[in-house]
Amino acid sequence: MDRLQFEVPVRIAPVPGQPVEEIYSVEQALDLLQTWPVRRKGPTYQAAFNACFGATVDIVETEDAWRAFMAFCRVSGLLARDMMVPRKRPGEARGLRA
Repeated sequence: MDRLQFEVPVRIAPVPGQPVEEIYSVEQALDLLQTWPVRRKGPTYQAAFNACFGATVDIVETEDAWRAFMAFCRVSGLLARDMMVPRKRPGEARGLRA
């Protein structure tokens, strides 16, 4: 498995009524982030962009980039309603909730 591939793809619904898209990797997440409108780039966007970019240069773990991208999608209203979020693993301090 590619080191930049997400363990669980992020399901997004960028346009209501259109098919859901799946983001499988850090590179795909960056593609979406780079096309995001400038006027809508806030702190959550910046955190997701920084995490995804950091993963490409081995500064950030892919899972951390996934979490930041998931948070961005949730805050931005992109996250598909049927997106299943894995529960925290044993020993993890906290997990994501949809």
